[in-house]
Amino acid sequence: MTDTPTPRWFSATGDGHSQWYIERFRTMAAEGVDLAGEARFLDAIVAPGSRILDAGCGPGRLGAELHRRGHTVVGVDVDPELIEAAGVDHPGPTWINADLATLDLPALGIDEPFDAALCAGNVMPFLAAGTGADVLTNLRAHVRPDGPLAIGFATDREYSLSQFDADAATAGLTREHRFATWDLRPWDDAASFAVTVLRVPAT
Repeated sequence: MTDTPTPRWFSATGDGHSQWYIERFRTMAAEGVDLAGEARFLDAIVAPGSRILDAGCGPGRLGAELHRRGHTVVGVDVDPELIEAAGVDHPGPTWINADLATLDLPALGIDEPFDAALCAGNVMPFLAAGTGADVLTNLRAHVRPDGPLAIGFATDREYSLSQFDADAATAGLTREHRFATWDLRPWDDAASFAVTVLRVPAT
């Protein structure tokens, strides 16, 4: 058996980074910073009371907002410190420590498919090298037919937008929309960020 490659999240960040990341968002929340833009985006394209997979949920800011808006949320992250913080700060959603590259929620007793998936916060560039297609394939497997996947990340990272598009095609997902920001600014090739809505085939 081949070991799962280590996500870049761990190799690109040093000791103490996870706790710094947690405290950073706790501080911004306490200061009243708007941290819910990505959640508003997804909320606008799904039905009320949807089942949402928050893929790469970090310390839970978006899953918590989607839960507050009436959705059933399962958040998954590879970093156990972030998942622990999500559970402490945001009770309500289900938080799971797992690698998106090997994700199998039915094996953990979560059998019902999701109506949509959200993958925000530069999750894709922090995956282990070469696992993008595996992750998108796994997300497709967990989302019902005709369900959307909203994915956003910076375009200046090691994981390129062209590689993402190739991985999405490998996963059998259709690109439906692309924007330059989560607040729907038009896409152009010079944009520093890309928000893409993919669609699981209807059949």
